[in-house]
Amino acid sequence: MRRRLGPDEQALWRRVTADVRPLVPTAPAAEPVMMDVAPSAPVFSKPVKRMPVRMVAAVPPRPPAPRPPAVPGETLDGGWDRRLRRGLASPDVTIDLHGYTLVQAHGVLETGLQRALADGARLMLLVTGKPPKVRGNAMDRPGRGAIRAVIGDWLMGSSHAARIASVRNAHPRHGGAGALYVILRRVRE
Repeated sequence: MRRRLGPDEQALWRRVTADVRPLVPTAPAAEPVMMDVAPSAPVFSKPVKRMPVRMVAAVPPRPPAPRPPAVPGETLDGGWDRRLRRGLASPDVTIDLHGYTLVQAHGVLETGLQRALADGARLMLLVTGKPPKVRGNAMDRPGRGAIRAVIGDWLMGSSHAARIASVRNAHPRHGGAGALYVILRRVRE
């Protein structure tokens, strides 16, 4: 048999639960109420056949996994790869970042990407300059190759990253280690 909480016990219970916060926010629960119930045995005129009850936990459906933002891909079809490797593809647009500071080069890249996409270009040649030569632990000249070092991050963080299909090293005919091919996705309607 259950008993009711006395006034002092109710006050104590309110003080204990006053600063308790649920792990998962839910609607406020009603205060538990204890009721005096006289024990009574159920009386049936004939035996009741109990059916087995299957309890199924209600699990809310999982939200779809968020799609990762589109970033420049790693693979192209065989035709693109062969043409780029052999230097047979001719760039539709060339952006030369020589002589710019990092801030200026980033702006020129964004503007160039926007124009290339607006013009429907598929292959962009991005001239960055050769990466620095490493001698021991020191670089050949300080500051050399700074644009080349950050160009990948700029392309992936660009507002146009979803439109970049792939980035490849350029063929020696187009600048070799000092340039990159940026293959742009075709707009599908």
